[in-house]
Amino acid sequence: MPMSAAPAQDDYDRLQAEAVRATVVRLQHRITARFPERNLRNVAGELVEVVDRVAAGSEHARRRIDLVRRLSRIGVTLVVIVTIAALFLTLRGTIDQSPQRSWEWLPLIESTLNDIVFAAAAIFFIYAAPSRVERGAVLEQLHRLRSLAHVIDMHQLVKDPDRIRDDYDPTGESVDLRMTRTELGHYLDYCSEMLSLVAKTAALCAEDTTDSVVLDTVRSIEQLTTGMSGKIWQKISLLR
Repeated sequence: MPMSAAPAQDDYDRLQAEAVRATVVRLQHRITARFPERNLRNVAGELVEVVDRVAAGSEHARRRIDLVRRLSRIGVTLVVIVTIAALFLTLRGTIDQSPQRSWEWLPLIESTLNDIVFAAAAIFFIYAAPSRVERGAVLEQLHRLRSLAHVIDMHQLVKDPDRIRDDYDPTGESVDLRMTRTELGHYLDYCSEMLSLVAKTAALCAEDTTDSVVLDTVRSIEQLTTGMSGKIWQKISLLR
């Protein structure tokens, strides 16, 4: 009996952009079906665009980073060669002068130390160039996701369960929810799901990086969305 092909390992140990996108699109369709007149469906559409941009930008960014990494290695090699050549010429020039006293070697020692320090600084700067390029591209997407999380939070901010109580006493400035208890529960649940997908998209941005700044930013977005979802579920628990 032929054995079925084993699934690719990447299907289990990596967050797949296609799966995240499909989940966001499904959520957008659910929101549109239940609340076609609400702007929350447009927010879900914005999240779909971010996921598409992250998925499309990952391959482009990877190629760009690989190019910068190759150029940085060439730059480091050139700096090392130039430094060795400069040290060799300085040493040969000093030996040709045949210094007789120890203090006459001080200019050589000083020049050698200066060359080594400048070379080390140049190597560090060039070697870190790929990380800076990668960090800038990812942080731009993460900033948009953080803003999107706050937009979602604004959509649920005035959705207070107290407003649908029979004994609620509205004022002239009160917001009319125009929702039943069931509809409000669905709306809040959609907001919570979308915040979770914002966190998943942020994790998708960091799938191919070990940069500490990027990972810290992703962690802060996860904490932000978790806190917002906690407030939403407090409202849902009051409805129930």
